Amino acid sequence: MRITTRQVRRLTFALVLAAVAVAAATAWSVAQTAPPAGQAAAATAPVFLEPLPVFPGAKVVTLWPPGSPQLRPLAGYDKPENFVMRRGSPGVVESVTNINNPSIELHLAPPDKANGMAIIVAPGGGNNTCNLGVEGSDIALWLNSIGISAFVERYRLKPYSSAVDALADTQQCFRLVRARAKEWNIDPKRVGIMGFSAGGEQAARVAMNFDAGDPSAADPVARQSDRPDFTVLVYAGWARGFDLTNIPKNAPPAFCTVAGIDDMSHATQTIDFVSAWLKAGIATELHIYGHGGHANGIKPRDGIPFGTWQNRWIDWITDLGMMKAAGK
Repeated sequence: MRITTRQVRRLTFALVLAAVAVAAATAWSVAQTAPPAGQAAAATAPVFLEPLPVFPGAKVVTLWPPGSPQLRPLAGYDKPENFVMRRGSPGVVESVTNINNPSIELHLAPPDKANGMAIIVAPGGGNNTCNLGVEGSDIALWLNSIGISAFVERYRLKPYSSAVDALADTQQCFRLVRARAKEWNIDPKRVGIMGFSAGGEQAARVAMNFDAGDPSAADPVARQSDRPDFTVLVYAGWARGFDLTNIPKNAPPAFCTVAGIDDMSHATQTIDFVSAWLKAGIATELHIYGHGGHANGIKPRDGIPFGTWQNRWIDWITDLGMMKAAGK
């Protein structure tokens, strides 16, 4: 049977109409079952777990709100932080790893001792662990005993960047603490940082990288300055290539301490830091002890002089005018 050209055209047209009808029906069916665009995005957004307190009963406040572009879902983000307990002390956390939702743990000074000063405590750990025991909770308890509120930071570790991600966390600590200064009974003009080892890297970085905040921001946290009012480096250390050539003229005063001959690499880096501060005309104080090794926070170190460095710091911070009587 011969098929005419007109019949071919009619058949083609009918097939096209059928295909269009099928496509339309399919689209309608999908539209009826698919959630709204906003709900779909929310359903696929990564969920970061809330960090638990290291010190029993302490309050933990995350640095970034849910959905913040600062939060990056690297491997393990959907797993809880890993607590490593202190040897011989059941229930005492010594260090933490797998930090993906950075935070501060609040240790507010007792009301009868509080003098309004606040310190961000940045523990060390080589950017592999965050040593929240000896260089975190123990430091916070000591600071509380002399009227200072402490905020122990859990900054992001490797494979996150200490110069980008961890620094952003440290900067955010200052903005957050100042934004809630009234609530936490602190003076927003007396907020500093005390960093140990790799935490000293954060204390150094934030002392060189800060701004006054964005007064037009809708977020009250973003309106705050992230400039430390003082910075404290305790046996601080960082990787090669750390740039100390461009120190802001309004960088904060610094207190630095380290052991000498048996912590040579950190002593050398501390000298470099102090030299850069002095060249920039910024007040700084340096204590290099004869020996004492690395780490151990404020432990007495069997009675050697390095075991009392914190007393020299109290002298310095008092002379700086930051240490005031309770209630002042």
